[in-house]
Amino acid sequence: MKFLVLLALSGCAATLDGKQPWFGDNRVRLQQMIDAHGRGSKGFDPRHPPVATFDWDNTVIRNDAGDATMFWMIRNDKIRRPPTWARASRFLTSGAIARLSAACDALAEIGSVLPTRANPTCADELASTYTKMKTTDGDEAFSGWDRRRMEPAYAFGVALEAGWTAAEIRGFAEAALRENEAQPIGATQTVGTQKVTAYIRYHQPIRDLIRVLQARGFDVYIISASSQYIAEVFARRVGIAADHVVGVRPLLDGDRLSYDLTGCGDVPDRANQLITYIDGKRCWVNKVIYGDHGPDAARRNVSVTASHVFTAGDSDTDVTFLEDARQLRLVINRNRPEVMCRAYHNSDGKWLINPMFYEPLPKQAAPYPCASSACFDSAGTAVPCLDAMNGGRPIPDQSDKVYAPLDGHPPPR
Repeated sequence: MKFLVLLALSGCAATLDGKQPWFGDNRVRLQQMIDAHGRGSKGFDPRHPPVATFDWDNTVIRNDAGDATMFWMIRNDKIRRPPTWARASRFLTSGAIARLSAACDALAEIGSVLPTRANPTCADELASTYTKMKTTDGDEAFSGWDRRRMEPAYAFGVALEAGWTAAEIRGFAEAALRENEAQPIGATQTVGTQKVTAYIRYHQPIRDLIRVLQARGFDVYIISASSQYIAEVFARRVGIAADHVVGVRPLLDGDRLSYDLTGCGDVPDRANQLITYIDGKRCWVNKVIYGDHGPDAARRNVSVTASHVFTAGDSDTDVTFLEDARQLRLVINRNRPEVMCRAYHNSDGKWLINPMFYEPLPKQAAPYPCASSACFDSAGTAVPCLDAMNGGRPIPDQSDKVYAPLDGHPPPR
């Protein structure tokens, strides 16, 4: 009993490390939020703990877990030839299907691994489709998707895990993580003939934040547009268990991954039209964390008891579930226009912005065109960013204020 009391007291005392390089008063405000809602606060209820949600790629780590694993799989002959390339994505254009078929199909039987290590033509076509969403001759590789619910290149990468078991994909992710952690900051690698990123680093201030949130009783989840099984491996390093990781989830065919994805909200299994991306992140938060398995899961949950207290992200892909957080929203500034318009506008005073922790970007010279074209609709058309909390009026253009100059000195707030 005495041990349990001491453990509870130590959890209540957990605070953020003052030596971590947070910008401005971000650490102070994060600590205030933790103190107000975590274990030791007046309203804390361990039966219904406060929820904190984090995007993964470029939020908890620098660079992308899905990218790192995909590049590793191409370089190590771990992509199986599909029965037809249309099975890998319903959104592939006929031109992209033809290019992939011409580059890869003669190299292996259906279901067998493609020898991409020794065949740069096939590796190039896969890498170009995945990283650029274009064929190697520069044509668009995908068409016809809802830009607020799907990123077809991400889903394409997950589909190329088909034929492997979840355990095998986790093993590939572990190998990719070890390889990328061993590389210096800024390192690149060649996949086919294309230069791509080759290093991963965990953001120590975010790692410390997750540690303190967990110690203070928060239920911490990862919401990632990377593959479920890849995100699980990377999240394990910061003490987040697989059942608190929400990634893109392929359906199983026996004990092996299929080309089809688990649905959410009004998108059924195998429709392959929604992933954990923009509005899809909201859907999966509501489904997994709050148990909403109905057709309206992609709608905003207005219940105070069924919405997260805090969230963190870095990109336009995170904007919907960031807005759903009730208390604080942390954005890592990568100059992504929609999320930066909303964060800088800060209409309810709950947005925090921090420069990137590795290879931070300098100040963006031009203001974000929030009032005209910084946001986009489901068709991908550039539109004004609207302030839903203020009558739906356009957000004024916003100047970049939170950045890390090349001389290393923080700018004034």
